[in-house]
Amino acid sequence: MTAASALHDLAVDIACEAGQLAHRRRTEGVRIAATKSALADIVTEADREVEDLIRARVAAERPDDGFLGEESDAAGGTSGITWVVDPIDGTVNYAYGIPSYAVSIAAVSGEPQTASWTALAAVVFNPASGELFHATKDAGAWLGGERLAVNSEPSPAGALLATGFGYDPATHAPALERLGRVMPLARDIRRIGAASLDLAFVAAGRLDGYFERGLNAWDHAAGALIVEEAGGRVGGSPGGRPGKRMTIAAGGALFDALVEHLGDDARD
Repeated sequence: MTAASALHDLAVDIACEAGQLAHRRRTEGVRIAATKSALADIVTEADREVEDLIRARVAAERPDDGFLGEESDAAGGTSGITWVVDPIDGTVNYAYGIPSYAVSIAAVSGEPQTASWTALAAVVFNPASGELFHATKDAGAWLGGERLAVNSEPSPAGALLATGFGYDPATHAPALERLGRVMPLARDIRRIGAASLDLAFVAAGRLDGYFERGLNAWDHAAGALIVEEAGGRVGGSPGGRPGKRMTIAAGGALFDALVEHLGDDARD
């Protein structure tokens, strides 16, 4: 077993346990713990509990690894491996009972920064549907035991695209303007509410492409590897990598078309 395969297997095991906890807490009832960047950007008690579980499992199994999670302080390591974690991606969906949320876990090597790391293993698990998207670097992307492949070309009717909108109301008008720029490429738009699932759906061919501004590292770390291992392209800004300014994922020529239509928002 390669080092990346071992990381993958551990990530799958932890994500399944964490997802079961998230699902159980959802059936028991959700309590809102706090707000984050805006009033609409909530964190539930379950977010914190699920991240604590993931962090404890990583510490027990791989005590020399670093950890970068959405709900807790980052911790450096000495092994060169960092775990990048969103315990419940799609917290608003989760709080409202919409079954589109996921546990997102990636193991990356190098500095824990999007511009420089190399993702080695990734898992996006939706406990509500039971779907487990996973990938290992240079070994493909999978939904359960089914190998994934992005759509090479949209249909003649246009591309099915997904995007998201920030929680800060001040970002909504610019987001709608960007959406207008890409509409000539689109047959329709989806707004799922969980970046990790948007990316996994591109990998699975359920979406042709995805773009969004304002993502953090834990939002895209796992999903980006799954798209790439499914034959897709992932990029954005800054540095041509998925980042806070822009994240883009698609197959084939659609990626280039999205970059062109998004203009300066997709370029450094």
